[in-house]
Amino acid sequence: MSEQPRRPRKPGKPYRRPQKDPVRILAFEALRAVDERDAYANLVLPPLLRKAREKEGPEKFDTRDAALATELVYGTLRRQGTYDAIIADCVDRPLREVDPPVLDVLSLGVHQLLGTRIPSHAAVSASVELARVVLGDGRAKFVNAVLRKVARDDLDGWLQRVAPPYDEDPEDHLAVVHSHPRWVVSALWDSLGGGRAGIEDLLAADNERPEVTLVARPGRATREELLGEEAALPGRWSPYAVRLSEGGEPGAVDAVREGRAGVQDEGSQLVALALANAPLDGPDRRWLDGCAGPGGKAALLAALAAERGAFLLASEKQPHRAGLVARALDGNPGPYQVIAADGTRPAWRPGSFDRVLVDVPCTGLGALRRRPEARWRRRPEDLEGFAPLQRGLLRGALEAVRVGGVVAYATCSPHLAETRAVVADVLKQHPGTELLDARPLLPGVPDLGDGPDVQLWPHLHGTDAMFLALVRRTS
Repeated sequence: MSEQPRRPRKPGKPYRRPQKDPVRILAFEALRAVDERDAYANLVLPPLLRKAREKEGPEKFDTRDAALATELVYGTLRRQGTYDAIIADCVDRPLREVDPPVLDVLSLGVHQLLGTRIPSHAAVSASVELARVVLGDGRAKFVNAVLRKVARDDLDGWLQRVAPPYDEDPEDHLAVVHSHPRWVVSALWDSLGGGRAGIEDLLAADNERPEVTLVARPGRATREELLGEEAALPGRWSPYAVRLSEGGEPGAVDAVREGRAGVQDEGSQLVALALANAPLDGPDRRWLDGCAGPGGKAALLAALAAERGAFLLASEKQPHRAGLVARALDGNPGPYQVIAADGTRPAWRPGSFDRVLVDVPCTGLGALRRRPEARWRRRPEDLEGFAPLQRGLLRGALEAVRVGGVVAYATCSPHLAETRAVVADVLKQHPGTELLDARPLLPGVPDLGDGPDVQLWPHLHGTDAMFLALVRRTS
């Protein structure tokens, strides 16, 4: 067979194989998982980082690469609403008609241009190269054209162009500038009680990277031990809290690996401490955590109960989450038990407990710093889905506590429909109850409002926006 003549190469630049950038490919894969599988970045990133380190080796994928990949993912998710508005101004079609993978590459590029110190030319070229690898040459040209438009101005200039004036539409202005859905802006503003400065500070705090906070579980570890770790600082409010400054790795701390300490936001610690220290009438022998998964508050409560010789029952409806609770409590020095049970259909007799905690399922609007993708997934109608469960769990807690005992109702959402509305509705049906002033049980913590409940805030307290109401059973 005669050899076929080769086609003459077309004049122009020779073909160049796209260069694979493991950091940006990892960031792209994480964003696709968040979009396609409704995954959470904090669960997707660790295995992707481990895989990259194993594949590339520690010399080619070091801690700086891991930090950049993490910043690209979280920064892009936090500012998604702002970046969508900017990209929409630079394309000639509705944003919904841009393929999601293309939009992810564009968003990563916009974050590098407007949200990092990466030089503009490097941000554009790296993003175009990523597009060539994951999308192909044709769509890479589209990415190049859009990002060059974005690069013509800085973030402030773009916000002046794409955000409506505050005086004309304050909620939409704040939604675009601070990258929150409009309904979330409205709900948070209502919870704060009005005022522009407060809502702007809160929304800005939601877009900051939160510190990693550890808890030294009493009787098992001390704060002094944790403060001996590199990059460790004392917590602001909890006597058991230690903050890890940037670069601190919880997995490198012996006490964390051994389960004697854990990763726990300081707001969650304060909720557990307030219940443990609330004044009781009568004995103090049996405690209940009625929504214990994944186990952070239960582990702290169990350690505090052990110091007093009290027993903790940790109940969680979902069996796999009950397994996480059991792991968190493993090694606790005092008596405890973990069960899989529904707090709205109690597996215990009424009036069995002296102290009861129900940290109820909610929209999670108080933890948007840690789960930035949640702001784009939640809808106002989700509140209606949670409402019956939240009320049912609080009713179950009030039935579980004895007369003279105390219930703590907690939720990681400041939305009034999930906080004060739930408590008010349930207490109307339970006249033999009284609200306790929770503020004295958070000593040293400022800006706790008029009480008797407590609402913590990221911009005021550096914690998640935890809500706490304490209720005593009087008859």
